[in-house]
Amino acid sequence: MSSIFCETSKYLMIIFFALYAWECFSVFQSRSKDRQDAIFRRQNLWMFLLHFNGYMVLFDQTENPKIFIFYGAQVVFFLIIISSYRLLYEKSAQLLVNNMCMLMAVGFLILSRLSYEKSIRQFTIAVGSMILALGIPFLIQKIRFIRNLTWLYAGIGLFALAAVAVLGRTSYGAKLSYSIAGITIQPSEFVKIIFVFFVAGMLRQTKDLKQVALTTVVAAAHVIILVLSKDLGGALIFFVVYLVMLYVATGNLFYFIGGLAAGSGAAAIAYRLFAHVRVRVVAWQDPLSVIDKEGYQICQSLFAIGTGGWFGTGLNQGMPEKIPKVEQDVVFSAISEELGGIFALCLIMVCMSCFLMFLNIAMQLKDGFYKLVALGLGTTYGFQVFLTIGGVIKFIPSTGVTLPLISYGGSSLFGTIVIFAIIQGFYILREREGKQNGQKSAKNTAKEKKLFRE
Repeated sequence: MSSIFCETSKYLMIIFFALYAWECFSVFQSRSKDRQDAIFRRQNLWMFLLHFNGYMVLFDQTENPKIFIFYGAQVVFFLIIISSYRLLYEKSAQLLVNNMCMLMAVGFLILSRLSYEKSIRQFTIAVGSMILALGIPFLIQKIRFIRNLTWLYAGIGLFALAAVAVLGRTSYGAKLSYSIAGITIQPSEFVKIIFVFFVAGMLRQTKDLKQVALTTVVAAAHVIILVLSKDLGGALIFFVVYLVMLYVATGNLFYFIGGLAAGSGAAAIAYRLFAHVRVRVVAWQDPLSVIDKEGYQICQSLFAIGTGGWFGTGLNQGMPEKIPKVEQDVVFSAISEELGGIFALCLIMVCMSCFLMFLNIAMQLKDGFYKLVALGLGTTYGFQVFLTIGGVIKFIPSTGVTLPLISYGGSSLFGTIVIFAIIQGFYILREREGKQNGQKSAKNTAKEKKLFRE
């Protein structure tokens, strides 16, 4: 009976997630506010059904009564998030709220299957992060001097990254984090946010060659420190984000092509200088030839994805624990193995809808500083998803970055929640400005009609 329940549940979870992912894109086609609200309510329904189904399977497989308590705490958490945004911010982007909750729900579910203790820690960090993040949209609307702190952003960012390069602990050949009072912190997850604010602040002032050169030097300093720390995934994210922001701000194709050429040259130099880079390239080119060493993780990742097929083996029915660091870098493989390829594709669609929403908000913002910040944060999120999934499926060499809101990692989770909160603030600001402009336009029209009648 237990095996029948597990088998049936995996198909139900795929159906629920597919319906949710479909609604992510159907909402863009709807212009009616009532219809959009109905779509958001259906998304909440699919999310809670998937969430309930998954935890019932885990309880059935493990018979751990703590699973019920943990599940209940998560339900309360998600209900508070959804209701808080509706009550505190009438103009909030409900799609972003729903997607954030759905991605965290999938993350908590797969982490509970892989490591119950780590899922508890992840949930605790999520609660603390949301308490802080709920106030960010309010601050975005009230505090306007954030655009004037350009060099403060650069100073804090460079100091934090340099501290890791000097004091950080080495993990898998790279210096990524350090511990304070027993708490492990990965500063690059926070610095990439203030880095975007720095670039936006510099390029909003003037776009002449001197300003671009100065901005490039400081941006290059960030990237060089990350390369020296052997945090190649972080360095690549900073580089691409800067390149995209520079091109959009200036519209100069020469900067973009020149940046790509410089980046390609730097990658070739890094390949020759760092054994850490060569190991990852070898593992990407032919992982089976080095399966006992460098290629072990990527081989196990591909085996897991192939074993899962389209419909998965079912929760707690696969062997994702054979993959090193599966909760962090390779969690997408665990999801593909036990929940199936269709579920994994739906996950990509949800992440893509978040990215499209970020870009949509950026394009509609009138303030140049906010527009660049929204673009930079959207690029950060989208490119990180690409690096993570691309590395897992052997499309590109593995970079060791986490899957936002899903992978285990407190710094990554907190940083991504902050990014979503900042984008929410921009969306609310845009909606309120649009409403005020509409009211002014209506008043002007009424005055014109009155004068015409007179």
